[in-house]
Amino acid sequence: MKIGFVVNDIETEKAEYTTNRLALAAKEMGHEAWYMGIGDFAYEPDGSLSTKARAGHAKTYRSLERHMADVQKPDVEQAIGLDEFDVVMLRNDPADDAETDPWRNNAGVAFGQLIASSGVLVVNDPTSLANALSKAYFQHFPEIVRPRTLISRDEDSIEEFIKDLGGKAVLKPLQGSGGAGVFLVDRKEAPNLKQIIEAISRDGYVVAQEYLPEAAKGDVRMFVMNGQPLVVDGEYAAFRRTPSTKDIRSNMSAGGKAEKVKITDEMLQMVEVVRPKLVADGMFLVGLDIVGDKLMEINVFSPGGLGSAHSLYEVNFAPAIIAELERKVNIRRHYPEIDNHTLATS
Repeated sequence: MKIGFVVNDIETEKAEYTTNRLALAAKEMGHEAWYMGIGDFAYEPDGSLSTKARAGHAKTYRSLERHMADVQKPDVEQAIGLDEFDVVMLRNDPADDAETDPWRNNAGVAFGQLIASSGVLVVNDPTSLANALSKAYFQHFPEIVRPRTLISRDEDSIEEFIKDLGGKAVLKPLQGSGGAGVFLVDRKEAPNLKQIIEAISRDGYVVAQEYLPEAAKGDVRMFVMNGQPLVVDGEYAAFRRTPSTKDIRSNMSAGGKAEKVKITDEMLQMVEVVRPKLVADGMFLVGLDIVGDKLMEINVFSPGGLGSAHSLYEVNFAPAIIAELERKVNIRRHYPEIDNHTLATS
């Protein structure tokens, strides 16, 4: 297979990222693994699609670092027709560019849709990703797995909602991820509440969410593939992310620490509840962020943490993901009429 991995910017990628683990696993399984940045696409006058892409061309690599170093060499860049690819995996995070380059937010899904229409398998399904560009997508999942939530720009409504919750809530912007702009407000923060709401609403809607006490222990990131927990050699691709300080953000990008986690029946039941929509939307690989008996977020764009799971359980989960893409490409060869979002999770 020829696999393309779409990232925000090749120059800012790091060796330990999940994308690099997937790319190296693909190479080790005999496939071509190409990187392309969100600004590297072109729709040509003849209606064809092309991209500037880079790949590591050594037969084998002894480390993730060597592979990434080769990919980031500027002289390896090539112009390639996108119809040459069997799979394109959208791994860019729109939140990373939301402030500096807002044009990038829609570019990935827009070109993803064009690529899918040319017959290349694109995961996760770009049309569904377009709907998931804001946190409002999360509200389409069953209420039983979600914390109580208000999405509004009205200061009085937000203050009343927080009062109904007992004076404690999490406030965050509707757009964005990675823990940016997330505030825990309680009685201590009450005098600053207006300023916090104003600061968040300056850039759009405010998400006010029920605070779950279990969040003090961090959250659990669980990888889900084809609507099922990702399991290899009896181990779940999951781990607990604990805050390194009193900061409520347990994201690894915000300094969180990864620890082993025991997967409970309650967690598996949550997967059962969200599976139908994930499958229907063509969400091939996602990360569920679980706190207590609720889901805090579903990362459908670029779920990270495979390296943490690998280190904790001494299991490499990446080859199982690439093997699943192999299976889908074989299905496409026999059944070219199956649409992209169906094949993405078939």
